[in-house]
Amino acid sequence: MALQFEAFCAGGLAPGWSLLIQGHSDSGEDKFEINFLSEAGDIAFHVKPRFSNATMVGNTFQGGRWGQEEVSGVFPLVLGEPFEMEVSSDADHFHVHAQEHKVLQFAHRHRPLAAITRVQVLSDHRLAQVELARRDLSWWDGGH
Repeated sequence: MALQFEAFCAGGLAPGWSLLIQGHSDSGEDKFEINFLSEAGDIAFHVKPRFSNATMVGNTFQGGRWGQEEVSGVFPLVLGEPFEMEVSSDADHFHVHAQEHKVLQFAHRHRPLAAITRVQVLSDHRLAQVELARRDLSWWDGGH
């Protein structure tokens, strides 16, 4: 898989960071993944759509070993079609949306969040846009 996007999060990941990916799933192979990496090189969050069995998988790789996979059967992505995915973070979870459907909520296993300093998108699919941005969280807590 080719590294198509890499960004460094100044000050580390904090609630409110969001990664938006738009692309085209033009291959039948499961060659697309997103990794949020810590300063130490661990994968604090790995998310991979598996087109072969229509599942979305979340996991961590810490201390040289993979953790317990969390698998979601909510899979609105279609081979050969354009797609949009968003991964966002709050204080407790990563949230993964695809085609505007929530597909996975993954509890943070790596603390502190500020130690998560890099995001990578690896893909053999065509990506049209990848954006890492800090979002305003005020609407999450009522926004008053």
